[in-house]
Amino acid sequence: MKKIVLALFSFVGVLFLAACGSNGETVKLGVVGENNEAWEDVRDRLADQDIDLEIVTFSDYQTPNVALADGDIDLNAFQTVIFLDDFNADTGNDLTPIADTTLNPLGIYSEEVTSVEDIQDGDTIVIPNDASNEGRALILLQSAGLITVDPEKGNYPIVDDITDNPQNLDIVTVAGNQTARSLTDATAAVINVGMAVDAGYIPSEDAIFLEPVNEESEPYTNAIVVRADEVDNEVYQKIVEAYQTDETAAIIAEVTQNSSIPVWE
Repeated sequence: MKKIVLALFSFVGVLFLAACGSNGETVKLGVVGENNEAWEDVRDRLADQDIDLEIVTFSDYQTPNVALADGDIDLNAFQTVIFLDDFNADTGNDLTPIADTTLNPLGIYSEEVTSVEDIQDGDTIVIPNDASNEGRALILLQSAGLITVDPEKGNYPIVDDITDNPQNLDIVTVAGNQTARSLTDATAAVINVGMAVDAGYIPSEDAIFLEPVNEESEPYTNAIVVRADEVDNEVYQKIVEAYQTDETAAIIAEVTQNSSIPVWE
């Protein structure tokens, strides 16, 4: 009888532990690209809080916001504030940032030249084609002394707003996830940090020109984004707390060779 009672208590204990283990909440986070060491570390640390952070990777910049708006994921972390504003304006959504992550300077990359001064008349330069990144890329080319754009367009110039192109450069727009691949057919390309790292570049070392970081960089801060009605979600706030740590900053510094700048510190 004693053995039966002990066995019964053991069985009940197993059921109790299983029930406790099933109370953890699964949260789906959308990111872009395959190099997500910082978020993987956050995921592992959140497991101690009984939060199962599932990292969902995307290869383009539009789908993660659509997936978030549709409820297929719970939050995402891949985009600048200005990019988010464009998405909301274009689609009528109200996705909302809940925390800053990093500032990721755009870079000009090339397999043919080692300096912007070496770019020749008529050369082709590839830039991203979405509204916010096209404008940002053109302003970067202006900072590099290659072109001039209409100042009245603010952060949103397009190729047609180039007012001076002394070298008659051929500025070609492509999807952001195609910029690195375009280097086989172009003299140079403007590529963001994430795509550059995925392509094997170290932005701080391999870019022939990096975007200046100054007071005008604020619109290009990246953010963790949720649906508007989830802004106060306590679990999501725990995810923010786990991300905005020295551990995360150290991993970002190592992976990007100090090319990405944590902005919560």
